Amino acid sequence: MAGLRWFWTQLTSMRTALILLFILALAAIPGSFIPQRPVNPIRVSDFIADNPGLGEWYERLGLFDVYGSPWFAAVYLLLYTSLVGCIIPRIAVYARAVRTPPPRTPARLDRLPAHAEGVTTASEPDALAAAEQWLRARRFRTRREEGAVAAERGYLREFGNIVFHLSFVLLLGGLAWNTLASYRGEVIVVEGQAFSNNLTQYDDFRAGAAFNPTQLRPFTIFVDAFTASFETGPVQRGAAREFRADVRTADPGAEPQASTIEVNHPLRVDGTNVHLIGHGYAPVITITDPQGNVATSGPVVFLPQDGNFSSLGVVKAPDARPEYLALEGWFLPTAVVDEQGPHSVFPDALVPELFLTVWAGPPREETSAPESVYSINKDDLAQMTTAEGAPVAFRLAPGQIVDLPDGSTVEFSDWRRWVKLQVSSEPGLWLAAVSILLAIAGLGLSLYVRPRRLWVRVADADGTTRVVAGGLDRTDTAQGLGDDVVALARAAGVAELAETPAVTDTGAELFGKQGVG
Repeated sequence: MAGLRWFWTQLTSMRTALILLFILALAAIPGSFIPQRPVNPIRVSDFIADNPGLGEWYERLGLFDVYGSPWFAAVYLLLYTSLVGCIIPRIAVYARAVRTPPPRTPARLDRLPAHAEGVTTASEPDALAAAEQWLRARRFRTRREEGAVAAERGYLREFGNIVFHLSFVLLLGGLAWNTLASYRGEVIVVEGQAFSNNLTQYDDFRAGAAFNPTQLRPFTIFVDAFTASFETGPVQRGAAREFRADVRTADPGAEPQASTIEVNHPLRVDGTNVHLIGHGYAPVITITDPQGNVATSGPVVFLPQDGNFSSLGVVKAPDARPEYLALEGWFLPTAVVDEQGPHSVFPDALVPELFLTVWAGPPREETSAPESVYSINKDDLAQMTTAEGAPVAFRLAPGQIVDLPDGSTVEFSDWRRWVKLQVSSEPGLWLAAVSILLAIAGLGLSLYVRPRRLWVRVADADGTTRVVAGGLDRTDTAQGLGDDVVALARAAGVAELAETPAVTDTGAELFGKQGVG
């Protein structure tokens, strides 16, 4: 038991809490430099492929998921326990201090660093009553004694310290709650299409360990239009000026409501945030096989590769017969062909064109294995060639059709824009934000509230009523202490002071010996 008591005492000391906080900060550093699997699994896979030996050790140490590793959780829980163990006893001590009356008046007030004395014409009861009234008007707690009044204020300083430390507990709790219960998903939606908040609809989805699919609020977002405008003048040509998605949102069985999503102005639906984080182009392409059957038709998402939105993409026609067909190439919103080859010179669709090559092969058996929609598995495919043996490559503008050597046709009928939406729920962020505000408020109280104790004694001696006032300040500065002592003496009726305090020492080291303040 003695060992456990010693361990608990060490763990709940403020020194240990500070050490653990420093260790937690150091432990978080690898998460900023090493790719993290929950955020970017592709970068993690690439890192392991490029550095197999180092990647194996990183995997063993949990460095690819720092914030979800057992050692990080252990430090986090120890810090949380240490802070709670530090704060609860302080709260108990503070509660007793608030209920405890101000400490009794010292026998020799003239020995205090700040003191003043003089003679009053008022009677002893009247002088004490006037002094007590003056103290109460300045928010001092008072204690009436025989021939004296003791007073104290500044309890909010310790309250501020407790609030400041308690805010760290709330902050850690809020971050833990958010990490466990939050989710974030991303989905690309083409103009004219819709997205329903369902796991199967997301292109990418990440969630905490405590996430439950029932947390997903049932709603649908219809993307009616996306507006993008760019600077066309000579200065900052091509710079973004406006990105706006006009959408409609609908709950099950309800009428859709029109809304707008802009950068830094997310849409909030039933406690869920919907951010606009990306956009691009989706050319509308139709592939017809040699029998005249439409193998595929519709908008195809192309991913931008540069600031002028030169976009790379593939079009797959697995239902084409007699051969499987796939197109690969570029969509250029403002196409130019020069010595650099085909490229876009402006991000807006001023001269949109497609530059494609064709791959063909035997029909593939459909399986449940996932396959990327942004790349082609070319294992059993060959590039289609002309009768002369040259690879089939062509250039299309909107409305044009090209005939392929096998009798198939490719039509580029139109283009649309797509938007990338991020749907997220972070239930613990409000608690983290509140804790930060509490920390600022607590720090302000602890810095600007000055604990102070004042005493005044009134006694009849040799036919006169003599007043002695004194004070102590808990802080190391003496601002206003001498003035308060003088004002207290004058409030008791002293017209002329026998001694005016020149405060050079606040008596901070004596403050605790007079009681808890």
